[in-house]
Amino acid sequence: MITLTRLNGKTFTINALYIETVEAFPDTTILLTNGKRYVVKETVEEVYNYSLSFYGKVNLLGKPYEGGGTR
Repeated sequence: MITLTRLNGKTFTINALYIETVEAFPDTTILLTNGKRYVVKETVEEVYNYSLSFYGKVNLLGKPYEGGGTR
């Protein structure tokens, strides 16, 4: 889950797994897989970084195999 800020200053939390696209119109607009749109104060890059951090926390990105021998 990532916490973002609406244009009116109120914060809310969304599940980053459901983000389909993030665009700037010039305000950052997030489209979820269910069709809902959210306009937020954060930049596209900030939303990207928050999402990437979330994916790492839930180990969605995985870690590269670093061992020798068998798994």
